[in-house]
Amino acid sequence: MHTHYSDGTGSHADLLDAAMKAKIDAIIVTDHNVWVQDMETYLQKGRKRVLMLVGEEIHDPTRSEPGNHLLVIGANRELARFAPKPQQLIDQVNTAGGMSFIAHPIEDDLPAFNEKAYNWDDWSITGFTGVEIWNQLSEFKTRSKNLLQALRNALFPQQMNLDPKEETLKLWDELLASKPHKIVAIAGVDAHAIQYRKGLFRVTLYPYEFHFKSLTNHLIVPRKLSGEINADRSMILDALRAGHSFLAYEVPMSARGFRFTVNSSAGQFWMGDTVTAEAGLTFQIRLPIRTHVRLIKDGIVIKEHYDREVLTHITKEPGIYRAEVYIDYLGRHRAWIFSNPIYAV
Repeated sequence: MHTHYSDGTGSHADLLDAAMKAKIDAIIVTDHNVWVQDMETYLQKGRKRVLMLVGEEIHDPTRSEPGNHLLVIGANRELARFAPKPQQLIDQVNTAGGMSFIAHPIEDDLPAFNEKAYNWDDWSITGFTGVEIWNQLSEFKTRSKNLLQALRNALFPQQMNLDPKEETLKLWDELLASKPHKIVAIAGVDAHAIQYRKGLFRVTLYPYEFHFKSLTNHLIVPRKLSGEINADRSMILDALRAGHSFLAYEVPMSARGFRFTVNSSAGQFWMGDTVTAEAGLTFQIRLPIRTHVRLIKDGIVIKEHYDREVLTHITKEPGIYRAEVYIDYLGRHRAWIFSNPIYAV
């Protein structure tokens, strides 16, 4: 998400206020090629509060074709000067103790507005934390092939979101299989609150508050946020780094209550964890409502239910297991929840 320090239209205070209205716990602001210092804070109103953390979205502006955007979180230093060499940038992030996520790795251009695609093209890299598998502004580009579609999607945003790009999900599964480290999936709203004006007509391409009520990242943490910024910041970043999380499209309904776990003789394990398979595993997906759920192993659907609240799978097979959930909303079958994997070895 972006402020007027780069190409957004709002201030950090505007984003905090929108997050408070959207009733979420925390946001991470990532302006383009600028790490805005001394902005991390809590906003408190009565018994409600929201935490704002600050990272950076780094890219090389001298590239002949746009792309290779990297979300940097928790590094606590300016790293944009390393953008021309993605591996060097990732190495610097790791040295600084931060995390790096490939932003909108595959997207379409937007010819109606002469907007190019901002893809990632350097796949020789390693050591990055994860990948953004669902980006709301990228989906707007995919579903707005002409001015009429763009206008409809801007005026009726709750109608637009259907799912991440199939190619991006395939890419994530390939990265999970090929990289020697875990690949954490996140969602990004890519909020700019871009304002279009033509004569008397004005439209904001997704106000911040709408963004914050749509695509979200749910973190599994050991305790509630306390209001002590340093402790809460560390807990959030630790959960994000470990992949103790799932992402959800919240417009149809809240995804709170979703759980994806595995039980073995060693105990219960969560998304992002690694577990030994040889003694036997019991995977369980629990949903807030009865709907369509898939269990995926190594990129292939191995079990699927269309009207269940629980999916259970017993196995001794090692592999990378993750969950997908779909929901009917406004006459369309839409993606709802994507878990991070459980790694069985």
